[in-house]
This record gives sequence, structure tokens and C-alpha cells, in this order.
Amino acid sequence: MPRVVHFELNVKDVNKTINFYEKVFGWKIEKWQGPIDYWLIMTGGENEPGIDGGLGAEEEDFPKVVNTIDVDDVDEIIEKIKDNSGEIVRPKHAVPGVGWLAYFKDVEGIVTGIMQEDPNAK
Repeated sequence: MPRVVHFELNVKDVNKTINFYEKVFGWKIEKWQGPIDYWLIMTGGENEPGIDGGLGAEEEDFPKVVNTIDVDDVDEIIEKIKDNSGEIVRPKHAVPGVGWLAYFKDVEGIVTGIMQEDPNAK
């Protein structure tokens, strides 16, 4: 069953935000070695309950907090979203070395990501 596996914080001041979450919660935040400016957030150990996340620059007309659901087939889920009155707001695209990602709006307007793991995505 698909589950929420990641959260994203989209912010104006990345350094200020990193400082806040590291000092308040002790989270470990480090720069991703991918092709875009993005930081990985580790909220705890692998054997602890919870999920990790990411931190990126705020974008106009995009939510400040977005959850991402792990799916087996992004294309199949996109069709189900459309068939059930959802809207694709960012089409399927590659996150190099990670997988395929798309963003949708549900029937209440909540934006969520769907990610299909694929280390060969380019």
C-alpha cells in the first residue's frame, strides 16, 4: 500500500530554516549531491518511527509544505488521480538517480507528491 515517505519544506531563507530545525529538534540537515539546490533532512534513526524530508527554495504558487507518497507506478497513479477528479499540477519528471516524481492536487486542493523509485531516472 502506498505510504507517505517524505516531506518537503519550501522556504525563503534556507540557512535560517536549517539553523532553526537543527537547534530546536536536533535534526541533521545536509546538502544533497544532486543537480539542484536541495537539502536532505534526517529526523531520526532508521529504526525509529517517522519519516525524513527535504528542504528547498520557496517557489511562487507552490505550497510551503508538501508530503510525498511512494508508489510502484507513477503513470498508473496519475491516471487514477485524473479519473477521481484530481489534478496534476506538475507532470512526471525525473529526479536523477532517485526516481520519477509528479505533484497533484486532490479534490480539496491539497498538493501532494507521488514518487516512483528508479535509480536510473534521468
